[in-house]
Amino acid sequence: MNKLSTKQILEENLARTAPSKLSSLKILVPNIRSLHNVGSIFRSADAFGISEIILSGYTPTPPRPEINKTAIGAEEFVNWRYQENAREVLQELKEEGYFIVGLEQTDNSTELPDFEAGKHQKICIVLGSEVSGIEDQLLPLVDEFVSIPQYGHKHSLNVSVAAGVILYAMLEKLWKA
Repeated sequence: MNKLSTKQILEENLARTAPSKLSSLKILVPNIRSLHNVGSIFRSADAFGISEIILSGYTPTPPRPEINKTAIGAEEFVNWRYQENAREVLQELKEEGYFIVGLEQTDNSTELPDFEAGKHQKICIVLGSEVSGIEDQLLPLVDEFVSIPQYGHKHSLNVSVAAGVILYAMLEKLWKA
């Protein structure tokens, strides 16, 4: 057994194609303060072949040293854009046929293992801010809320960790869809 070299890993990654539904998946990142979280979201989006990250509100945008440090250059390979108003973004995506999934704990959230991603051709995942989650003004535009089951004493995950969890779940759900 030998570990793969960085070059071998890159060759394997580039030889793969993301599942078509996964490659049309978008992530909306409204009002995330931490540059390191934004960089980490870029890195996860690159790893999973996500089509676009949409940054909005006061979410910082590349190029920034803190984003680059965590993204390790992924921001150069993932399509992204900044649009100030997240509500307008969601309205536009809905008009384009996107199913809007809010990663949020609500009284009617579907637990992530039970979410049926394969039913939808195009999905946009909305992440919540580190402090208050998804803004109240965006809640009516979300088609389904999804939560990550947790069993410990803490009630939330870091936003970049939560993004990685839901992106991996989408990979599993859409692999053969």
